[in-house]
Amino acid sequence: MSDSANARQHMIDGQLRPNEVNNEVIIAAIDSVCREKFVPKNLSGVAYHDNNIPVAAGRSLMEPMVFARLLDAANVQASDLVLDIGCATGYSSAVLGRLAEAVVALEEDTELVAMATDVLAVESCDNVAVVKGPLGEGLAAQGPYDLIFINGMIDQIPPILTDQIAEGGRLICVLNDNAIGKATYVTCENGIVGKRVLFDATIPEFESFRKKEKFIF
Repeated sequence: MSDSANARQHMIDGQLRPNEVNNEVIIAAIDSVCREKFVPKNLSGVAYHDNNIPVAAGRSLMEPMVFARLLDAANVQASDLVLDIGCATGYSSAVLGRLAEAVVALEEDTELVAMATDVLAVESCDNVAVVKGPLGEGLAAQGPYDLIFINGMIDQIPPILTDQIAEGGRLICVLNDNAIGKATYVTCENGIVGKRVLFDATIPEFESFRKKEKFIF
């Protein structure tokens, strides 16, 4: 077993399974993606550590355990069209691509778009398309989506995103609740949006979703 494969197995056995991620389909998808390829070369040695890994200014790859638990809750189906918001270097999109029919990887940082496009091509993620655009607006032109997966903590879910959830679809995110991250499962049934809190989670916040300060005169 190679060093990276060994590190990946330790991540699965030491971080994912003890935190109730035991769905073998998800485990296999995560095991099939070389996480070290999606981080800066100087950080490849810590790619499988239980931390958020910085990949650009203000941007990180989500901690493996939190990512896996969100993925587990998302209940990705083989027929799903997924919008992966804030894909960064493309790691989350690569894993989602192992589970879904197609993934639209949305990223607003030009350098990250280029990196994600290159790495996903090298890793033969042929069902993933990287698109540059504002994270908070989603990509309505390619929707609606069976699953919208948001890779950073957000202050609020803009209606423009819930409008892009397909009937019977869902959105997975981490909401900022007074500085405490709450992993949240959002559904859309008959035009009614519902929310359910899943667990506490600490991940970097997306500036694109930050609430604007209101000035009182």
